[in-house]
Amino acid sequence: MANKIRKAVFPAAGLGTRFLPATKSSPKEMLPLVDKPLIQYAVEEAVASGIESILIITGRDKSAIENHFDISFELEQLLKERGKDEMFAQVRAVSDIAKISYTRQKQALGLGHAIYQAKDFAGNEPFAALLADDIVDSEKPALKQMIEVFEKYNAPVIATMQVDGEAISRFGVIDADEVEPGVYKINDMVEKPAYADAPSDLAIIGRYIFTPDIFEAIEQTTPGSGGEIQITDAMRLLLKKRPFYAVKLEGTRHDAGDKLGFLIATVELALKREDLGDEFRNYLKSLDLNA
Repeated sequence: MANKIRKAVFPAAGLGTRFLPATKSSPKEMLPLVDKPLIQYAVEEAVASGIESILIITGRDKSAIENHFDISFELEQLLKERGKDEMFAQVRAVSDIAKISYTRQKQALGLGHAIYQAKDFAGNEPFAALLADDIVDSEKPALKQMIEVFEKYNAPVIATMQVDGEAISRFGVIDADEVEPGVYKINDMVEKPAYADAPSDLAIIGRYIFTPDIFEAIEQTTPGSGGEIQITDAMRLLLKKRPFYAVKLEGTRHDAGDKLGFLIATVELALKREDLGDEFRNYLKSLDLNA
């Protein structure tokens, strides 16, 4: 098995119900954080981590994602004619970002089922999977941090972060032993445990590196409620056969799939922008928050 991670999969067929009615006809992955859609942040992270080929798993009403990463001839022509060279370069850069292909998940039957759609794309290679609504703002790209651990241990790697208190019950949680600073060898995983039953405060977040035997594990996974195949269940099956590791990511993770998390991410990313930060900060300071 190759040891280099060249391919990344982006499950993007979900219904985005937490953002209705905005996502009734527009994909959640295309919601803009300042001026870039969520999925572009994740694709840029993958490319900055050395990924060469990307598969986006879409569903009905998701054609806006394909259009975004395609060449927009009319728009580019118009920008050229009007001498807007900087805007033209910005638009063209999106379509040149990576080699991207698409496949459809005809039914939204869980993350495990979505990742299974990448079986032919991955072939016999290890691959990464990224969820676009997990935005990780870090100096070293989050996926690159994970690839370094994969290359060292030659085993599947998942991203984790510390979650305090009752909020842990919203996540998959790992039971693990720290083998080096910020790197853990996983003993078990529990999907959305009650706070009292959580084996640790380390939650699984939307970055994974899988070996190709994950597909056989998904095939053997019993569907849960609504016929959904959970990736945590498939990983637990595979954990019986091979070691799994977790990386506590350096950086700030934003849950942009949640309304409050999306708003926080928008504010924090806007404040870091050279073209917006100072004016936006002054505006925020001017608000009478006690009114």
